[in-house]
Amino acid sequence: MGVKNLWDILESCKKTLPLHHLQNRRLCVDLSCWLIQFQNAGRLPACSKEKIYLRNLFHRLRALISLNCSLILVTDGSIPSIKLSTYRRRLGLCEVIQYDTNSQPMPSVSLRRNMGSEFSCMIKEAKVLGTALGVPFLDGLEEAEAQCALLNVESLCDGCFSTDSDIFLFGARTVYRDIFLEGSYVTCYEMEDIERQLGFGRNSLISLALLLGSDYSQRVHGFGPESACRIVKSLGDDSVLHQFISEGLKIARVYKGRKKITKELRSNVNNENKHGNQQSVCAEAQNAESDGQYLDVINAFLKPKCHSADSEAVKRVCTQHPFQRVQLHHVCEKYFGWSPDKTDQYILPKIAERDLRRFANLRSTSSELGARIPLHMMPVPCPVSAIVKLRKVQGQDHYEVSWQGFDGLGNSIVPADLIESACPERIAEYVGKKAEVKQQNRKPRRLTKALVNQIDLQLQGLLLSIESQSKTLPETANCLPPPSAAPEVIDLCSPSPPLRACQVAKCQKSIDMHVNVIDIHESDNDASPEHERKARELRLFIDSIREDLY
Repeated sequence: MGVKNLWDILESCKKTLPLHHLQNRRLCVDLSCWLIQFQNAGRLPACSKEKIYLRNLFHRLRALISLNCSLILVTDGSIPSIKLSTYRRRLGLCEVIQYDTNSQPMPSVSLRRNMGSEFSCMIKEAKVLGTALGVPFLDGLEEAEAQCALLNVESLCDGCFSTDSDIFLFGARTVYRDIFLEGSYVTCYEMEDIERQLGFGRNSLISLALLLGSDYSQRVHGFGPESACRIVKSLGDDSVLHQFISEGLKIARVYKGRKKITKELRSNVNNENKHGNQQSVCAEAQNAESDGQYLDVINAFLKPKCHSADSEAVKRVCTQHPFQRVQLHHVCEKYFGWSPDKTDQYILPKIAERDLRRFANLRSTSSELGARIPLHMMPVPCPVSAIVKLRKVQGQDHYEVSWQGFDGLGNSIVPADLIESACPERIAEYVGKKAEVKQQNRKPRRLTKALVNQIDLQLQGLLLSIESQSKTLPETANCLPPPSAAPEVIDLCSPSPPLRACQVAKCQKSIDMHVNVIDIHESDNDASPEHERKARELRLFIDSIREDLY
């Protein structure tokens, strides 16, 4: 589809970009290209589920919705008259009015499509699904890729999704050919890169279509991608179409003739053989289509039938359309057999993430204007109520968050950088609560061997200091007889000895006297200041140990 071999020619200009590159962009989608991709994937044995094309469309749309992409689904209109022969060949005459090319001339007007065909029914289902998701659709007058290109040229969209390479010939500047949700990336082609790296502008690409063939014309025999690129580049982008219009394929014939003549001169072939080769080139050109038809091809690319940028149809799709939750429940139940809860599990987290990105854009815009509005004073409430947990997704920081304002939506995971741009206050709250919980759950520090040794040294030093200042310690303990190690035997059968009066030993008196002195000295009334100081130091030391431990 499109220009033959053009994607191969543009391969060096292909860029692979992360999926989040599309965030906050307005994008046009050539819906037919996507549905054909999904339909081909659904024919695989592993994809035997019904409506697999519609299911894939749903997941692709919700992924782009979460990035706050403003999407426009563009569908094909009538079949251009210049494309009818190609369309019949492609579809086997199954969806168009059958014309006998040998007996009837090609109609000069476009032909309406068969709205009852299988593919047309797929388009209708996709429109219903898109409307429920808040994605508008635009019915093109003829080619959908031409309408997408016009919106891109008029800066009404930032890029186009299409697999038709002729979208560049209609004037598109940024084209996304493929999107891969599992790998989270897209393949992108910029017309600026094509002009800078290959030297091909829009006119040059149209000239390549004339030589290599497209949906509007057959290829010129004898030209491949390399030779076509050489001749187009030699003519230059500014004048190549003018020369094709004024001289037709004579340019190509002269180029081919000169090339063959040069080869023959190098081979030392006589003039008769050279003349014969030139005649063969002219004979080959006579079998090609007339030069006049290529003017129609050029005009078809330069002046396609499309809705103008100021038309009501374009204005309608450029406005914001609401998400219709109840209608989506009905659509998913009808086509996929999903319950409303299952549908909400798929779509509500994406809608919430989209709203969070819009909130981040609002805060960013207000900051650029110099208005730093606190979170609680924003005119629109923040969709995130709190951060639940920090998570890792494919090596990247994400937050599990709870939402407010979404009935039936539980916690979901969003990128950490999105939270930082939208509501950094929520991150501060989360960090503060986490630190508070950590402080409450902090366990007492266990005693280490070094700490125990330090405490022993301090206690020994304190005791030695007290003992060195106390010179009145009695040595009466030495007067007491040592306890006998032999066991004492009592004879209960013998009578008790008579009671005798005994005198108190002098050492016992001295002990009693010393005890009285100690009792008096330790009383609160007679405590010395030095003793109070030592006791106070001991209490402070014990308190310091407790603080270190707890």
